[in-house]
Amino acid sequence: MATKKNPSREESQARRKKLRLHGVIARDLGIHIVSGRYKPGFVLENEIEASERLKVSRTAYREAVRILSAKGLLHSRPKIGTRVAAPENWHLLDPDVLQWIFANNPDDTLLSNLFELRKIVEPQAAALAASRRTREHVKALREALKQMEVNTLTTEAGRDADREFHSILLRASGNAFLASLTSGIAAAVAWTTVFKHRKNRLSRDSIPDHQRVFAAIEAKDPQAAQQAMYELIDLAYADMTNVRKGKRQ
Repeated sequence: MATKKNPSREESQARRKKLRLHGVIARDLGIHIVSGRYKPGFVLENEIEASERLKVSRTAYREAVRILSAKGLLHSRPKIGTRVAAPENWHLLDPDVLQWIFANNPDDTLLSNLFELRKIVEPQAAALAASRRTREHVKALREALKQMEVNTLTTEAGRDADREFHSILLRASGNAFLASLTSGIAAAVAWTTVFKHRKNRLSRDSIPDHQRVFAAIEAKDPQAAQQAMYELIDLAYADMTNVRKGKRQ
C-alpha cells in the first residue's frame, strides 16, 4: 500500500509564503482604505491588472480582496467591479482593521468615536465586574496588573498584560454580550497604547489608573469601579490627544 509522502520543506515554505503574501496585500490595501487614500466608491483595478502590477498571483490578490470584503471594507458587484465600501460598513472593531487604522495617524472622528464606545462599554462592565467577579477573576486581574508593572507598557509583554486586564474585566462582567466585545476592545486598547509609545516614549504612566480600577473591583464597589474606569478612559484619550499634538507628557 502506497504511503502518502510528507510535503517537502520547499513546498511548506512556498505555502507559508503564499499565505503571508495575501495577508500583506490585504494589509496594504486596508491601510489605503482606512487612511482615506482610497475613498468610498473608489473602484479597484481588476484582478488581472492588479496581480500584474503587484507581481503576485491572481489567487493571492483574490484572497486579499476576499479578506477585505469579509471585513466590510470592499464590496463587489457584477459589471461594476470591486469598490471601497462606505465607512459605516467597515468592521471597525476587527483587530486587523484597528491595526490598519493606527498604522498611521488615525482620523480624528474615528479616534473620538472609538473612545466614546469605550466609555459606553467599559465603565458599566467594570461596575458589573465589581458585583459579579469571582476569586479567579481577581487573581487573573492581579496577575495581569503585576505583569504590566514589571514589564511596563513600553514592552510587548506589558502591552499584552494590559490587553489581558481589559479582556478579563469584560469577562468578569458576567454578561455574554459584553464579553463578545473582548477581541475588539482589547485590540483598541493594545493599538492605542502602541501608537502612543511609538510617537512619544515619555508617555504618562497609566498603570496607576488600572490599579484604581482593580482596587474597586476587588473591593466589590461598583460605583467606584465605574468611576475609575471613566477616569482611565478620559486620561487615555487625553494622552492620545497630546501625542497627536506632539506634546511631551
